[in-house]
Amino acid sequence: MEGEPVAFHGAIQPHQEGKRLDPNSEVSKAHAKSLVDSHDRVLQNTLETGSYSKLYSFKYILNGFAVHTTPSQAKKLKGFPGVKSVETDRATKMMTTYTPQFLGLPDGVWTQEGGDRNAGEGIVIGFVDTGINPSHPSFAYDPREPFSSNISRFSGACEAGPQFPPSSCNDKIVCARFFSAGAQAATQLNASVDILSPFDAVGHGSHVAATAAGNAGVPVMVNDFFYGRASGMAPRARIAVYKAIYPTIGTLADVVAAIDQASTDGVDIINLSVGPEEPPEDSVTFLGIFDIAMLFARRAGILVVQAAGNQGPGPSTVVAYSPWAVAVAASTTDRIYPASLLLPNGLSIPGVGLSASSSGSGSSSFYKLVMAKDALQPNGTFPWTPQYVEECQYPEALDPAVVRGSIVVCSFSAGFFNQTSSLTAIVDTARTLEFMGFVLVANPTYGNFIAQPIPLSVSGVLIPKVADAKIVLQYYEQQTIRDGRGFVTYFGARAAIGDGRIASFSGQAPVVARFSSRGPDFIDSNRSPTDVLKPDILAPGHEIWAAWSPISALEPILTGYDFALLSGTSMATPHVVGIAALIKQKHPSWTPSMVASAISTTATQYDNTGEMIMAEGLEIGSLFPSTYFDSGAGFVSPSRAMDPGLVLNSEFEDYIGFLCSMPEIDRAAIRVATGVWCGQALSHPANLNLPSVTVSALTRSLTLRRSFRNVGGKPETYVCSVIWPNGTTVDLFPPSFTIASDGTQDLYIEINVTLARNEFSFGLIVLTGSLNHILRMPLSINPVSIY
Repeated sequence: MEGEPVAFHGAIQPHQEGKRLDPNSEVSKAHAKSLVDSHDRVLQNTLETGSYSKLYSFKYILNGFAVHTTPSQAKKLKGFPGVKSVETDRATKMMTTYTPQFLGLPDGVWTQEGGDRNAGEGIVIGFVDTGINPSHPSFAYDPREPFSSNISRFSGACEAGPQFPPSSCNDKIVCARFFSAGAQAATQLNASVDILSPFDAVGHGSHVAATAAGNAGVPVMVNDFFYGRASGMAPRARIAVYKAIYPTIGTLADVVAAIDQASTDGVDIINLSVGPEEPPEDSVTFLGIFDIAMLFARRAGILVVQAAGNQGPGPSTVVAYSPWAVAVAASTTDRIYPASLLLPNGLSIPGVGLSASSSGSGSSSFYKLVMAKDALQPNGTFPWTPQYVEECQYPEALDPAVVRGSIVVCSFSAGFFNQTSSLTAIVDTARTLEFMGFVLVANPTYGNFIAQPIPLSVSGVLIPKVADAKIVLQYYEQQTIRDGRGFVTYFGARAAIGDGRIASFSGQAPVVARFSSRGPDFIDSNRSPTDVLKPDILAPGHEIWAAWSPISALEPILTGYDFALLSGTSMATPHVVGIAALIKQKHPSWTPSMVASAISTTATQYDNTGEMIMAEGLEIGSLFPSTYFDSGAGFVSPSRAMDPGLVLNSEFEDYIGFLCSMPEIDRAAIRVATGVWCGQALSHPANLNLPSVTVSALTRSLTLRRSFRNVGGKPETYVCSVIWPNGTTVDLFPPSFTIASDGTQDLYIEINVTLARNEFSFGLIVLTGSLNHILRMPLSINPVSIY
């Protein structure tokens, strides 16, 4: 809708970047009511009575509403005076015991900030997700250790409901709300799991919140095994919950309503480990309602951190597009859980699975090894499908006399490939028929499969590589005697399952995870590249322990557990959010873009072996040198981010200038999406003052500018150097400079094409300070023509 929302209404206060206002003041309330009234008038004057249901009025950072109606009725809204645009709602989806140590927090930033009992103190993080499990110890409040910082500026509330009594909010969980109008309009909800309260029936929201801000030192116990102690990145930060995703469905309407409310309440940072599944159909990526909501949250002084997506490793798969939000890619750590299948001939076949050994004591006693297809019920009446014959999905298909006390080999066959079979069913079958253990092996017909180490309540191991599976099957056949019809007359093979719960700390890390979405960033549904680096940063997102919800509505195999070991950019995002909270705690006056700059320019591009960070490819085990489109600026370095020396800042007006400089975007569309007329456009989109330089199509030459501010506290002299991307030369002016404390300095970057490549190549700008500050800025250039 036309007209300013509450946060930027001139009658309340002149716009100042990041300045807070009181949404509960009389002036704010009056303007909010006038907006709601205007929304109702538009609907009453445009749509037929009874043809619609208004779901939300957006008032604080957006002026608009969500309405459930028919497409034909929706078309009537488009031409009505005061209506700027209409966008179809879209589906949204969900995108530790060790990572604080891996990131160097306990002996680094936490120590500097007074230990884990102070890390993140005074910062409020908003989590737009699936809710929270309020009874989890990661979110408990201990009155013996009260919070020292006042958060009176924060105005959130606690909405009680099923499984979420008013006492669920404490000084740790300071706000809990839920948004369901979009979900309820889109489909029939399942009352048993789509709980209309902030309670988390999925587990995802609890996992994310605990990773960023869970209490320090919480014991992780799963299946009576102690895996260590879990801590959030900023364990003293406060948690504000905005549930907008349900087991049955998630809608953009609910997510946008949650972002608007979180901004109203006054959170410092928003964690978005959720988002639309695809870019907007009818507009450029930057101008969809989701990205515009993030832009206005940013305008209100809130740092927004967003999951890059889990659609890797192909190019242009990111689902985070805009320069005003930080997009996080996911990496591995050097912790692995090495499970194995042991054979009497001395072979140890590597596998995956968090379970006890088949002997229950860690020893390697061997048990009869049986292929499921060789243990079928004689004269069975079941369907002869892979689920019954070889996938161990149905206990009634197997002969109890054969499989009881044995290790049974199940095959990753058609049912798993088509996602109709499950590991949960194998565990149930193993428990029902009293297997000593099970092995799920790769099937050559379907190739290698991707396996995550899931806690198993029975002894089991997954062998995801075809080559390893063939070794097991060859040994089995050598030891098995069959009659002329192929039926087994003697099971001679023996095996043992090794304990898969003991962590090993070795190997190359971090490595960009296979699933992590990749750049280049793009502007439309044709995947046309644009002049913004995405993802922005790399953080741990592979096999992360954190809080869970025992209902586990979408993961039956994790039902009953209080912790889960998960992978995804959803898990990487709260790592960066927690680190941002630590930075914001130390530098409360910094704007969101200054915090983002500090995280980016201090990132490392090297792994724990001193080599360049690698990235996983499509094939299991394949590694390739990463580019900035895999890892962003590099792997997050919390200690260095606390003291970056220089930062780059961008304001709301700069983002508008960026949009207005893009030839692919109609200026009228920018006015419609943002409510702001194009004034002073940037000379080139790549001139936005980001801590990276990306040029999607460079013809002949281009000179860009970056402006730095000294936040190091002392004057410092910097020497500038550059590694040229292939096909270019790059010159920096000035080549060195001295900058006063709190002073600013412009750096001009002249890029010339020497060879047209029509593909991106990569370089690096390095600023080395006399007081040991080092800034690194990625260069991603596509030289298309020397003329």
